[in-house]
Order: sequence, then structure tokens, then C-alpha cells
Amino acid sequence: MNKVLGIVLRTGVVLSGIIIAIGTAMFIANHSLDDTSAYLTYNPSQIPHGNFPVSPASIASGLISLDPSSIIQLGFLILLATPVARVALSLFLFAAERDRMFVYLTAAVLAILLFSILATPLIPLFNG
Repeated sequence: MNKVLGIVLRTGVVLSGIIIAIGTAMFIANHSLDDTSAYLTYNPSQIPHGNFPVSPASIASGLISLDPSSIIQLGFLILLATPVARVALSLFLFAAERDRMFVYLTAAVLAILLFSILATPLIPLFNG
């Protein structure tokens, strides 16, 4: 069980690192001749710096057009999804071992993770 979960974590981290590196290389290739003085100046009216896609639909459309920022964000999404996938997989592995107590505990942890991911954007306090 630990070997399988370790493979999932390692694969997720390596895959996300590769995707982030590819997106970063594409970003540098596209913007290597830009004037960087604007990036080095602090401008509080421009936070976050730039216009980056934040919804899954805009990230998907950016991936279709090979937008470097969208590729980097995909890498971060994979990195964030890796521990959630590990918890979900461990739930199934505990169920296969018929370990009820760990199934209940893991299901509670997975429910809390999914609630925080899916419900938090719907709470007005977190939408700034």
C-alpha cells in the first residue's frame, strides 16, 4: 500500500514539475527580449501583475492556444491534485483491506478536502 501511494505522490510531483518547467521555458522564450524594468517596479494598483486566466475554462482555452501561463497553471493544478488523489486512492486501498476505521477516517479527510476545494469559491467571504 505504501509503495503504491509513494508512486502516486512521486508521479504527481515529477509530472507537475515537468509541466511547470515546459511552461516556464515557453514563457522565457516568448518574453526574453521584453523590457524588464516594468516587472522590477512595485505598482500596488497592478496586483497580481498581469492578466492570468483563473477559471478552468480559461485555463483550458489557454492550453489549446499553448499559452505559457496556462501551462504553468496546469502544472500547479496537478501538484495540488496529487495529495487529494493520494487520499482518494488510500480510501480505496483501505476498503480493499476491509479496514473500516481507516475507511471512515480517510473518507472524512477526503470530504473535508473536497469541500474546501469545491465549496470555498461559493462562500462570499472568500471571493474578496
